[in-house]
Amino acid sequence: MRYILRIKETTAGALIVKILAKAGVFAFALTLVSAVTVAAKTTRATINKIDEKGVEAAIGTIELEDTNEGLRIVPDLKGLPPGSHGLHIHANGSCGPLEQNGKMTAGMGAGGHFDPLSTGKHRGPLSVEGHKGDLPVLVVDSQGEAHTPMLAPHLAVDDLAGHSIMVHAGGDNYADEPAPLGGGGARIACGTF
Repeated sequence: MRYILRIKETTAGALIVKILAKAGVFAFALTLVSAVTVAAKTTRATINKIDEKGVEAAIGTIELEDTNEGLRIVPDLKGLPPGSHGLHIHANGSCGPLEQNGKMTAGMGAGGHFDPLSTGKHRGPLSVEGHKGDLPVLVVDSQGEAHTPMLAPHLAVDDLAGHSIMVHAGGDNYADEPAPLGGGGARIACGTF
């Protein structure tokens, strides 16, 4: 009789542990391969509505976790307009308003999309030729809630410190045409890391 206990590889890339035990006539042989289990790095941002006056009430959280495939993004949001919304990591760790074209504008303290290689291009979460902060579209249901997990393959939790995560009023076509930055438009909700 053979017993096999496997502790599967975690998303953080921990080693596989195998315990093989064989039952003999009277003796029981046990082999243990040492391993270290590494917990996946995670972070969470509280997401607040924002307007030209500043940061408003919290509408939920977004949890982010390192996986072998990239950064897993799990929203738990309420109170957003139904439909698709651009979602991006922005350069600065601020959600506050700043003056733009002579008037206070929501979320401008966050700066532009996180673009450490200075590509100046909006290409979406799968591209390595554009902003590193381009994320999958956030889908909000008819009740104003968003709970669908997403994946950003070129990001990790360690990339997020000192930055913000922004929800835009409109969707995202992952291009700079016909409108710049995917066409997401106004900034409506934000969280910081």
